[in-house]
Amino acid sequence: MQTIFAKPETSNGNANGFRPAALTNGSATENGNGNRALVDALTNSRTYRDYERAFSDLTGLPIALQPVETWQLPHHGKRNENPFCVLLSKKSRSCAACLQVQENLCHRAANEPETVVCPVGLSDTAVPVRMSDRLVGFLQIGQVFRKKPTQAQFNKVVELCKKWGIEATRETLKKAYFAGKVVSQKEHDSAIKLLNIFSQHLAMLSNQVFIQQENSEPPVITKARAFIHEHQTEEISLGQVAKAVNMSSYYFCKMFKKVTGINFTDYVARVRIEKSKNLLLNPNLRVSEIAFEVGFQSLTHFNRVFKKILGQSPTEYRAQLLAH
Repeated sequence: MQTIFAKPETSNGNANGFRPAALTNGSATENGNGNRALVDALTNSRTYRDYERAFSDLTGLPIALQPVETWQLPHHGKRNENPFCVLLSKKSRSCAACLQVQENLCHRAANEPETVVCPVGLSDTAVPVRMSDRLVGFLQIGQVFRKKPTQAQFNKVVELCKKWGIEATRETLKKAYFAGKVVSQKEHDSAIKLLNIFSQHLAMLSNQVFIQQENSEPPVITKARAFIHEHQTEEISLGQVAKAVNMSSYYFCKMFKKVTGINFTDYVARVRIEKSKNLLLNPNLRVSEIAFEVGFQSLTHFNRVFKKILGQSPTEYRAQLLAH
């Protein structure tokens, strides 16, 4: 994990319309809607809400789950929001500077946790949440000092606030600035470890959510999903499913990918992996038995697909489950 100092944004852009360039490339646009829908489902899940509340109560830090394609301040309006950041959020120039920090942070955190220090000396951290080889979003904490702020540091911040047009007295700024939470390096490292562990759990949960999402889809795709679930243990082909829903293989293939976001083969694999997760709870079943039970024709293929989707082998996943 690296720590980067982010330079202030000098543009006069409006925070509500700021789009980080690194987050709006072609690949991001292609998966944007799917990522946002998936992150929305995760943030509304009881698992995430319970974790968010417990983490905030324990650490006193604001926490957020953000999709990759976003241009919003992650902690604005959240519990434990830094009072100084609240003042900064009222002006577009200071918002633009904050959003520039977020762009830099998320760009660097695509593969592993990263921390940046913003122009006023506060640290922000992002932990990537991945579903297989797809980056879905980031768990973020921030707006904290890792060293007690000094008067000299505050004097420089006051000058920045003048440039940004912050309309607050020096006394108001000082009170808000020095009220910011200070955490030790050890506490900060521990918080990141907790986020890392939870990001792995969210990755598993996202796979389940991904399969269950059926909002506003054509009836023919709903019927196809039902057919796949019913015959998942068999050797089913795209042609068989297309025939079951009275469509040509060509048009069914195109529609299925458009609606679900993944191709037919990957979807079937995810359905089978989801069922195998439940079977792995039974310590009396061998992994090879589970592989064939859910429809895989070889143990090697099952192990490869399982690790691609969940990031660990079936044996490692089982050991983790049975350890709790």
